[in-house]
Amino acid sequence: MEDIIVRAGPAEYVCTSGVLNLLELKLTARGIKRVLLLTGEQSWQAATNYFPILNEVIVIHVFYNGECSLSEIRRVTNLARTHEVDAIIGVGGGKVLDVVKASAYHSQTKSVLIPTIASNCAPWTPLSVIYTDEGVMTHYEVYPKSVDLLLIEPLILIKAPIVYLIAGIGDTLAKWYEADVQISKLNELPVALKIAHYSARLCADEMFEYAEQAVSDTQEERLSNAFIKVVESIIMLGGMVGGYGDKFGRIAGAHSIHNGITVAPESHEALHGSKVAYGILVQLLLENKQVELKQLIPFYQALGLPISLQDLNISNKWIDEIAQLATREEESIHFMRDEKVTPIEVADVLRKWEAQWF
Repeated sequence: MEDIIVRAGPAEYVCTSGVLNLLELKLTARGIKRVLLLTGEQSWQAATNYFPILNEVIVIHVFYNGECSLSEIRRVTNLARTHEVDAIIGVGGGKVLDVVKASAYHSQTKSVLIPTIASNCAPWTPLSVIYTDEGVMTHYEVYPKSVDLLLIEPLILIKAPIVYLIAGIGDTLAKWYEADVQISKLNELPVALKIAHYSARLCADEMFEYAEQAVSDTQEERLSNAFIKVVESIIMLGGMVGGYGDKFGRIAGAHSIHNGITVAPESHEALHGSKVAYGILVQLLLENKQVELKQLIPFYQALGLPISLQDLNISNKWIDEIAQLATREEESIHFMRDEKVTPIEVADVLRKWEAQWF
């Protein structure tokens, strides 16, 4: 077995109401005196009432351009260098935070992340998913250093549109199916992989136990135990699977199907976690795990997760192109088994599955 590189998580993580009041203290304790603040426009509106006035730290505030693309990473990296900042603070969803992680790495500055939605584990992981400027996923980059500081204000997250939490539940559920298909076939597990495998199982267990209650509580903006458990499972547990499992704990079939789906322009309206949730179903079909598949359907229906391409507003005309993109040589779908997964196989599975829902 190849060596496993453990990047367990952020150097410091805090999830509690009022945590942003400690932001300046935590920045100055790290010698940070000048920051580039990168936000989305909507995410800034969501966070601005919780974001403190910084008296000892100079802030250069800019908005991001909407995609975690190479051109956007270069732009933000150049801004960090031009303004000679000590850190880049990201306030927003996964793409904003991925831009910050990439730009902090390339500009050799610290990274501080403040998520405004709980839609995936991007706040925790030392990697960025890279898209074209048009929104087609191309690859992901893993960095040698984890996030320096992750602060979660749950009051921001509970006010976010509920679709983001539901997408986060789907993305986190995939941690189990994608890690298990890889780790379970190994004969001897190092301690790191045991932690990754257990964390992945816990991701699924926490979702099955608390997700429906958390969604209900979010609709009432009730900061409950179930909500916090689901949020921390999405961000922390989800991130730990890859943090300890390295390539065995990151992605497999479900994420490859997500990547394939991005070829359809209408898919850009769907959230990452929603497309990954659909990808879980396709992965289980490819594994011929019909029993697990049937057990998931009621859970998906209760939460409103997509069961078909139609639920994602994607036409079946894209099936062949989805299958081609999902099975590229470098795709993680091939981690599922020793022999390659073929585009013909994926297209056939998709057509048979989709035929059930019309």
